[in-house]
Amino acid sequence: MGNCAGRTDFEWVYTDQPHTQRRKEMLAKYPAIKALMRPDPRLKWTVLGLVLAQLLACWLVRGLAWRWLLFWAYAFGGCVNHSLTLAIHDISHNAAFGTGRAARNRWLAVFANLPVGVPYAASFKKYHVDHHRYLGGDGLDVDVPTRLEGWLFCTPARKLLWLALQPLFYSLRPLCVHPKAVTRMEVLNALVQLAADAAIFALWGLKPVVYLLASTLLGLGLHPISGHFVAEHYMFLKGHETYSYYGPLNWITFNVGYHVEHHDFPSIPGCNLPLVRKIAPEYYDHLPQHHSWVKVLWDFVLEDSLGPYARVKRNPGRHPATAGTHAAW
Repeated sequence: MGNCAGRTDFEWVYTDQPHTQRRKEMLAKYPAIKALMRPDPRLKWTVLGLVLAQLLACWLVRGLAWRWLLFWAYAFGGCVNHSLTLAIHDISHNAAFGTGRAARNRWLAVFANLPVGVPYAASFKKYHVDHHRYLGGDGLDVDVPTRLEGWLFCTPARKLLWLALQPLFYSLRPLCVHPKAVTRMEVLNALVQLAADAAIFALWGLKPVVYLLASTLLGLGLHPISGHFVAEHYMFLKGHETYSYYGPLNWITFNVGYHVEHHDFPSIPGCNLPLVRKIAPEYYDHLPQHHSWVKVLWDFVLEDSLGPYARVKRNPGRHPATAGTHAAW
């Protein structure tokens, strides 16, 4: 599988994340940005349409040959399920109904979760808060790969495998890095999901259930849309830890490509993020950006300087001399 090359550790920094200060400066200079912090009234209808599309697909694939089922799971279902996970991302910031109706947001996320096949929404929200609050924080931001991942997946072939297995790493990593107590909402999310899976199996058999699970595994794995996982925070240029992408795939991903804008203003729904850049262009136009998520994946696999270790990690309270003493997980 080739010899390991490139980075042998994370990029350790001992400063606070930059987005907090940027947010303060921008709001002081452009108070009009506050008007963008409002719910997206179309989000719930978009989610409804995507869930119904997958239910229709479940009915259509029930008689397909397995090879065609897997083809459509990748080509169509993977796009829809990935889009739904990004709808859940937006909903986790209360983008559908606002902060005053948190319960409605939580249950919409559970509904959006149904085609994903496994309970995901409640756990995602619990950990995603830390990703914004402690960006790159050692032992706190579970979006950052573990030391074991960085050591093991260091050749092109291994990095390709790592990309294909992203859904597994994203689900298992929090349990190893920063385990938290199971919440009541996570239990309800699991019960609703199991009931939905059982109902689909009872109505149409095994193939629709496999189709949904394959849509998730394939769509969140080695898939063009999954380029955003790497594009958002992997260090393509030294000194830059968050990147934006302004291409057409934003149309089906709730503008998740506007990622610098999102970390600057997490309470602004995806539909309004392009307006942030329009109001304050001088804060974004000079920053490095990605032009293709497919090229991001290509470069990630083939360039020695990129890999799971190509992430900024921070621990302001620790001296650089002790940076190498962190646990493998």
